[in-house]
Amino acid sequence: MPSTTAGEPIPIETSHEDMIHDAQLDYYGKRLATCSSDRTVKVFDVIGGEAQRSTGHTLKGHTGPVWQVAWAHPKFGQILASCSYDGKVFIWKEQQGQGASPGGWTKIKEHTLHKASVNSVSWAPHELGAILACASSDGTISVLTFKNDGNWDAAVFEGHAIGCNAVSWAPAVQPGSLIVPQPSNTVPGQQPTAVQSVKRFASAGCDNLVKIWGFREETQAWVPEEVLEGHTDWVRDVAWAPNIGLPRSYIATASQDKTVLIWTKDTPTSPWVKTALDPSASSVSPTGGASAPAGKFPDVVWRVSWSLAGNILAVSCGDGKVTLWKENLKGVWECVSDMTS
Repeated sequence: MPSTTAGEPIPIETSHEDMIHDAQLDYYGKRLATCSSDRTVKVFDVIGGEAQRSTGHTLKGHTGPVWQVAWAHPKFGQILASCSYDGKVFIWKEQQGQGASPGGWTKIKEHTLHKASVNSVSWAPHELGAILACASSDGTISVLTFKNDGNWDAAVFEGHAIGCNAVSWAPAVQPGSLIVPQPSNTVPGQQPTAVQSVKRFASAGCDNLVKIWGFREETQAWVPEEVLEGHTDWVRDVAWAPNIGLPRSYIATASQDKTVLIWTKDTPTSPWVKTALDPSASSVSPTGGASAPAGKFPDVVWRVSWSLAGNILAVSCGDGKVTLWKENLKGVWECVSDMTS
């Protein structure tokens, strides 16, 4: 398949004074948040595909490199989470200007329950409420739940030996709910029963494992449901694919071992099956001439990210390239595009 390009990439001058670790567009793609080793988070308006520096805000407060930022769903307001090497997670909210006073970003919550670097933050699907999962180098995972009375609940539990690198939520929609007829126990004049949503996420660890955690309402506790073994070095990132209710679930994992694994689960009761992406077999070679063993990327793979529809996977490798992958009709994953940063 020939390489596809979506026009020339547009460089964005952020005025960060050190390495940028994350960049996230909000729900509408109208704002860009970036974070850096310069200990700041910056927010820009995006107009016509370009970030406007004149309308940018700089959010200060962290005392170490800021690793990741995450936008909450807009139904909760303009809310941004950031996590840092300083062991803290900040929740920022944009306050609208009143009269002559300009609006701005203020810190509304400081989460300090971790004893080491917090490496990843991820908001749950909005159907579940304002819930934030955090992964830390102290080996624990924390889940913050924002309650209607303005308070936060925090659950902290052991996740991975040595440390946790990333967290990613499962879709709130139950797999298969789109094609399985739902029980119609509706009474005339009453609201139909809502489709049962599930609280579940995956975590990636320095123990080379990916773990899947589920929330038990009866005990109000997070329990490990499954452990995915397949990587031979630290798992740097995990991404659970969006799902509109089809039976199959997908999880992508990226590792220090230079591999990306796609985990598939055909039904809620079937086991997870892993497939390695193979850059050497692709007609669009992401290796750029460098020879890497079959099933391996030329360098450490740092990040994986799904498209909104969940059918295209972006892979960010240590060689400075981002490759896009898609599953063909035969079930084989192909590289359909590559971009050099």
